[in-house]
Amino acid sequence: MSTPIQPITAISPATGPDSGQDGEKSQAQLDFEEGRGYVERGEAALAAVSLHNALRGFEQEGDRVGIANAANQLGHACLLRQDYTAALVHYQRAWSICEELDDAVSLLALARCLIEAHKGLGEYRVALEHCFDLLDNYQRNNNPQGSVEVLEMMADIYVLAEEPGKAADALRTAASIHANFKHQSIADSLRKRATELAGEAD
Repeated sequence: MSTPIQPITAISPATGPDSGQDGEKSQAQLDFEEGRGYVERGEAALAAVSLHNALRGFEQEGDRVGIANAANQLGHACLLRQDYTAALVHYQRAWSICEELDDAVSLLALARCLIEAHKGLGEYRVALEHCFDLLDNYQRNNNPQGSVEVLEMMADIYVLAEEPGKAADALRTAASIHANFKHQSIADSLRKRATELAGEAD
């Protein structure tokens, strides 16, 4: 089973007041960048070592943004290993800091990470709660692309939860959004999947 890693590289710039003079990077920042590179290449074990070092360094520096970044990337490394429990711990730490910093953009990205972790643990209700929160945000901010992505995520979770009827409903809603934007072939494909799932629900 493969788990998609969310395409975010940082909560915000992982540099703090102790990063050094004239643009010189701290050891924690160097460890962070090394670990992030390992995550991007799918090398989870090496990523964990570098990112744990980065996390300790940022903690010693008192760099809250750096801590959030390192925790976020450690969550990604854990997803690569399918260690969903550990991933959840790291993502929740990053989430707490982003809440303190009122970083709404990063919270949206982290919500998707939390969905993956809860889904991996079989905690489908919790994963869906995060999906509904995301969907509400995207609809309030008139973001149809985000809405469609979340609806398809919800459909996948409903399938895992053995609720094909609800999965079909989510796909039909996604299809209607695509149809509104003249994406007819995508809409037709989603409707076909929805029909197949509805048949399983009967």
